[in-house]
Parts: sequence; C-alpha cells; structure tokens
Amino acid sequence: QVQLVESGGRWVQPGGSLRLSCAASEFALNNYGIGWFRQAPGKEREGVSCMASDDGATLVARRLKGRFTMSRDNTNHTVYLQMNNLEPGDTAIYYCAASTRVAPGLTPDEYDYWGQGTQVTVSS
Repeated sequence: QVQLVESGGRWVQPGGSLRLSCAASEFALNNYGIGWFRQAPGKEREGVSCMASDDGATLVARRLKGRFTMSRDNTNHTVYLQMNNLEPGDTAIYYCAASTRVAPGLTPDEYDYWGQGTQVTVSS
C-alpha cells in the first residue's frame, strides 16, 4: 500500500505563489510514477504535472507551463509542486497520486493510489 500525504494548500491572492508537498515513502518514489492533479467544484479532475520514477523527468500540462514546476527531494521522500503567478482559475483541491507505471501521463486512470488532497484557494 502506497501512502501519500499532501500539504501546503491555503488561501492566496492572485499573483501569489504556493509550494505544495506530497510526502511518500522512499519505496514509492523509487518505484512509482508520481502525478499532481486538481479538481475544482463541478469540474472533472485534471492532470497538472507528472514525474517518472526512474529518471525524474517531468511533464507539465501545456496550459500551466511557465507557472507550475514539479520536483522531488529524495532525501525527504517528498515531491513538490511549485505554483507561481496564481490565478483564481487555479482554485481547486490538489491531489498527489502514484502509478505503477514508470512514466505515467496526466490521465487519472493511469494512477493507482491517491492522497487525500489539499485545498488551494486563489482570490482577492
């Protein structure tokens, strides 16, 4: 069983920045592809970014490129999502997920384990 714990979500004004964290086990980071997803009220869950377990290569959703960056800290077994220049449209619950695939994509069905989510609210 893979356990994922997200943190870092809060209220922020437009133009602000946040860094979300996803704590996982060392085994998870070395053997599972990791993804970040978000779901706004009344909308479907959408992929934000993902990372391959072997080489750490990342993919960011096209419309979020330039603002969102995914990284990992192997020492702390944590994956991060850095979000800059936030917009009200970024308001959502953000989820971390793990896939048995080495290099999953941005489709929720590719993932097998999910965290509980962390709320991000962007408003003035």
